[in-house]
Amino acid sequence: MTSNTLQPSGSKPATLLDPYAQVSFGKAERLRFSTSSPFTPNYVSSNLSGSSDPMAMYNARVKGRQILLENPAKESRLRKMQEERRTKKMTQKERKKVGLIGRREAKQKGVWKFDSAQARFRLFLPLHQLWMGYMSELLNLQQRPAQPVSRDMVKKAMPSASSMHPKLLKADFHGSIVSVSQSKNPSIVGVSGIVIYETENTFKVITREDKVKTIPKQNSVFSFAVPLYSTLSASHHDDASLPIPTPLDSSGEAAETLKTVLDTEHLLFQLYGNQFRFRSADRAGRKFKHKETIEL
Repeated sequence: MTSNTLQPSGSKPATLLDPYAQVSFGKAERLRFSTSSPFTPNYVSSNLSGSSDPMAMYNARVKGRQILLENPAKESRLRKMQEERRTKKMTQKERKKVGLIGRREAKQKGVWKFDSAQARFRLFLPLHQLWMGYMSELLNLQQRPAQPVSRDMVKKAMPSASSMHPKLLKADFHGSIVSVSQSKNPSIVGVSGIVIYETENTFKVITREDKVKTIPKQNSVFSFAVPLYSTLSASHHDDASLPIPTPLDSSGEAAETLKTVLDTEHLLFQLYGNQFRFRSADRAGRKFKHKETIEL
């Protein structure tokens, strides 16, 4: 097979290399390797006689390259499945050692079953107070001033909406007071209470009438409030744990000292349940996109 190529005037004729030519080694000749004259560069440069600069071609195309002499070992599917089972068993052992249980096991053991005898609104006021302190620390709220609050002071104390919204989306709502402002189900409009349990699709609240209500998030619009000023003491710092309110006694005498967020200066927000259908643990690691709200 021959080929005719046009050569520019004044240039040397191109030399054809035969890739099937025998290597110019004598019979029974041993290769001698030394660091002063490596074999690979010398071999490549000696066989590239048609190139104007053999060492440049070696540095560009050969130096530092590696050739796989065989296909890499592929892990079998059976061994991969065995590794996954082993990892799953180890994870379950670690969870049992720590004392953690899954949602299915907790449901079977009745961990989240509520005792109707404990359905008292005043018994969950300390939980609500704890949530107010949690919001104060999360939103970095200011301390309440000593003088009477004016409108200008409220504007200065109000955090920016751009900093509050991402935090509230990932916040824990156990202990908050939520109210149904709109819903396609008219029978739940106006229901308000302290959140005692949140699932992916529902809020379970305890109302002021000491009744437990399960409110679906779908097709419902909720309203909730956060305090305008911090409910924590001025000496509280971020590394310290939140103060736990004193539990109420059976007579409820301490109920007068515990106020809800609605009894003080507060900020009111609306929450659209269709965009909030996630568990609290899933919301903490989810990245929400800013988009317009679809009305009911």
